[in-house]
Amino acid sequence: MDILTFDQVGDLLDELAEKFPPEFYKDLNGGISLLPDTISDPAYPGKDLLILGEYCNDQMGRYINLYYGSFAELAQRENWTETDWEEELYDTLAHEFTHHVEGLAGERGLELKDEAYLEQFRRETGES
Repeated sequence: MDILTFDQVGDLLDELAEKFPPEFYKDLNGGISLLPDTISDPAYPGKDLLILGEYCNDQMGRYINLYYGSFAELAQRENWTETDWEEELYDTLAHEFTHHVEGLAGERGLELKDEAYLEQFRRETGES
């Protein structure tokens, strides 16, 4: 198991972010931030549903937050290697970029897919 440090993940995230085309950054005025927090979905207390990242569009602008603590907790649970870290960071960043690009286009496809996933999670865990 490899638990990368906050700084190591920050460096890896910088490398991964450079792989996305410049068009993805259009109007992403707040950029991409790696925060130290571990975030559980407040709609599912006690269910250990971690939030790895989120796309935000609010009074502060448009930006992406990724949560180091959530990644580290999942890495510990699942015994990640460094390759697992890279893949999960890339997939999460791509997911949040998709929200951003769809938002610019007035689309909601991924948002609807996320809602369907959460509905399935509710059914499987007995949440109402």
